[in-house]
Amino acid sequence: MATPKNAHTTRRYAKLASIAILALTAAVTWLAFALLRPTPPRSVTMAVDPEGTYGAEVAKRYKELLARDGIELELLPTAGAVDSLARLQDPKSRVSIAIIPSGVTDEQKSPGLVSLGALYYEPLWGFTRGRIIRTYEDLAGLRVSIGPEGSGTHALSDEFLASVGILDQKSTPLLSLSAKESAAKLLSGEIDVAILLDAWEAKVVHELLTAKDVNPMSISRAEAFVALYPFLSKLALPAGVANMKENRPPNDVTLLATKANLVVRSDLHPAIQYRLLEAASRVHSKPGLFHLSGQFPAAEAIDLPLSTYAKQFYKTGPPYLQRHLPFWLAVLAEELLVLLIPVVGMLYPLSQAWPPVYQWLQERRVSVLYSELMRIEEEMALAGSQKDDKALIQRLDELEERTNRLSLPGSFLPLRYNLKWHVSMVRQQIQASIERHVRNASE
Repeated sequence: MATPKNAHTTRRYAKLASIAILALTAAVTWLAFALLRPTPPRSVTMAVDPEGTYGAEVAKRYKELLARDGIELELLPTAGAVDSLARLQDPKSRVSIAIIPSGVTDEQKSPGLVSLGALYYEPLWGFTRGRIIRTYEDLAGLRVSIGPEGSGTHALSDEFLASVGILDQKSTPLLSLSAKESAAKLLSGEIDVAILLDAWEAKVVHELLTAKDVNPMSISRAEAFVALYPFLSKLALPAGVANMKENRPPNDVTLLATKANLVVRSDLHPAIQYRLLEAASRVHSKPGLFHLSGQFPAAEAIDLPLSTYAKQFYKTGPPYLQRHLPFWLAVLAEELLVLLIPVVGMLYPLSQAWPPVYQWLQERRVSVLYSELMRIEEEMALAGSQKDDKALIQRLDELEERTNRLSLPGSFLPLRYNLKWHVSMVRQQIQASIERHVRNASE
């Protein structure tokens, strides 16, 4: 049975071990937070197209949905997709999210960006007033708006018009007007052609589709464009779809379309990526004019690779905890799991190493006294007088007292009793030596 002293010593060692484990756990936790960065930000910034575009309306809907989880989505208006892309690529920019049409960038140009999937079709609309454009040559000499600098409309119009040989500012003035300005000037007759890159749902698109004397251009050689530019899709706009009563547009129209992609920085926190994907599913999964129910968002890596988390989302949905717990509670639980892995990884080998270390420490306390006993025994063999033997007895008394004061856990008490037995054996040897010295002196 352990004495009160032994129990006290055991508790003291247990406290020291607990303190060491807590200190190590705190250190590992700090390292996990510092290196793994498990806490998602409360606020993120998204670059958005100008007001009035469908992309701007989508961003507002995302903002509402993320706000339900306590995440503030700050919307930063830009000139368009090219401008938004530049902000995404700028490491000093706060922007980490944007909707970018396919064909504007690629993996080589934007190595730090990933896609969360395709969201919807963005046709490249061409509208004319009071005339029918049948061939690209018919554009010669007309005043054509191709969107503002920094917009996806401008970038793709430049490329496509160049491919058909129409980029001569002298014969075909190309104007950099916004979608609103283009629509207003086309309706007033100040320009002849307005080219827009926007979704069917955009207000300005419906305004022009239903306007009198304004006709959408049907793209000729659409199959050739799709073959040369794989990021494009060929779409058909049915006659009368904008206004059945007025039969607007009056004829079927062939369109070329890009796909809008939800693009983020590759280091955007996984939890935020999952919430964006959830928002995209709610906003874009319904059927539309050009797509079926559930077609979007789509796991398509058109220009940029899909995020690892997007791949997982499209396979199994959001993480298990986010499906069954409120967002921040799920995030906290996920953080704890992330922290548990390195903590367990550190503590498990320590738990395996501690018993032998503890045993060594206890045995070491006894072995120190054994070392002193061995020195006494060695000096005993050299003692030449009764006086020397008495000095050794005095040292042996002190060693025995230290042995008696030695408090050990119950499982190590046999070590103390063995030591006491060996002390008594040495004492007997010294007593015998003293008796011999006394006999020799009396003779």
